[in-house]
Amino acid sequence: MRVLLVIDHPYEGSYSRALAAAAIRGATTAGHEVDVIDLDLDDFDPVVRRADLGAWREGRTVDPQAAGYQERLAAADHLVLVHPVWWEVMPARLKGFFDKVLVPGFAYTENRVGALRGLLGLSGVTLVTTMTTPGPLYRTWFGAPVQRVVARGVFGQLGVRRVRWVNHSRVAQVSPARRERWLSRLERLAADLPEPSATVRDRAARRRRDLAAQEAARQALPSPTPVGPTS
Repeated sequence: MRVLLVIDHPYEGSYSRALAAAAIRGATTAGHEVDVIDLDLDDFDPVVRRADLGAWREGRTVDPQAAGYQERLAAADHLVLVHPVWWEVMPARLKGFFDKVLVPGFAYTENRVGALRGLLGLSGVTLVTTMTTPGPLYRTWFGAPVQRVVARGVFGQLGVRRVRWVNHSRVAQVSPARRERWLSRLERLAADLPEPSATVRDRAARRRRDLAAQEAARQALPSPTPVGPTS
């Protein structure tokens, strides 16, 4: 199974990065193929600019980095997202990943009443977070916004029903032994990811064929003739 792991954290020594490494170990030990997108290392620009918005309205992507991420996401069977929770949600780069990568025509189509039909071939999404807020407070007082955004607002609308949230609260306050247990737990979870169903595999294969056809059509277009001054 092909696993795409996306991490968004600027600090190399963060616990988020330790969790990402544990997930990679578990998945590779189980024989899964793992691809890693490091949004900070890639210096991904999360801002949707005027050109991006114009292309979004036409079901296109003009950011070459986002287009590359689309190809890697289209090849994945399972998506793992690793990030800290800042101001109750994800950091800016991951939000920009959603905005610039999950565009219409690639991730979904929309009917007249605004309902989305997902086009991704994912069997599931695993959301791995860290936070300083106590877990019960985050769930009861704040309403677990990051889970609602990712599970319902993004991937639920795209037809991905299996979204697992693995949260780690008050990381700086817990004991080193507990942090080690959390790493071991995530490694086991990553080794036991659900296999995609035949329906999901067929949808993913169609998605990859469509992308290949779109790329072939783009390559076949004649280059525009440069217009210069006449003499």
